[in-house]
Formats: sequence, C-alpha cells, structure tokens
Amino acid sequence: MATKRKSKGAYMISAVAEMYDIHPQTLRLYEREGLLRPSRSDGNTRLYTDEDLERLEFILNLARDLGVNIAGIAIVLQMRERMEEMNRQMQNFVEYVRTEMLTRMQQAQQPQGPGLVPFKRPVNPKK
Repeated sequence: MATKRKSKGAYMISAVAEMYDIHPQTLRLYEREGLLRPSRSDGNTRLYTDEDLERLEFILNLARDLGVNIAGIAIVLQMRERMEEMNRQMQNFVEYVRTEMLTRMQQAQQPQGPGLVPFKRPVNPKK
C-alpha cells in the first residue's frame, strides 16, 4: 500500500486519516481495540510514529484487501508478535551456540599446560 509519507516524525490523527483515506473514528476504534498504540503529546493529542504507520498499513491490508475483521486482525497481530519474539529467541540461541562452539574450539587448540606433551599409551599386544 503506497502512502504519502514525506518525512520522519510524529503525525496527528487528522494527517494519518487523510494519508490513508480513512475516518479518524476508525483510528480511534483501532486504538480502543488495542490494535494501535499511538503516543500522546502533552496536550493529549494522538501522535503516530513511522512504526505506528507501518502497523496501520498492515492492519489496513488485512481489513481492506483480505476482508479480515477486527477480532481476526487482533489474532493475526498477536501471532505475528509471538513469531517475532520466537525469532529473536532463536537468533539469541544460535548466537550463544556459535559463541560457545568457538570458545570450545579455541580451548581445544591451545596446549593443556606449560611443558605438557600429548602422550599416547602403548598398546599391549595380547600374549
């Protein structure tokens, strides 16, 4: 979905409604339902960040293009957040394993102590 965003920053509800051709009440509904969480100014004005707008684009894509209702959108967003968290956890785990493997490989390549030489025991042939 193409937007008319020009710069970074925070956008008021009227500007966002105009950019996405939706009624401000729709944005308020999305906020009431917990789909959007815009910040507030000192005067309690809703301020939408670029991240909020990306989330709104995703919501509008689900609603307009795929016909998903508000309850369905909430479920999809929850699943998406869980998947992102699982992905972060998996990346952290992979990084931990990689670091641990590198550490153990380095330890295995270092001599075990000063003056120690690897020693193989002779094999006693059976008599």
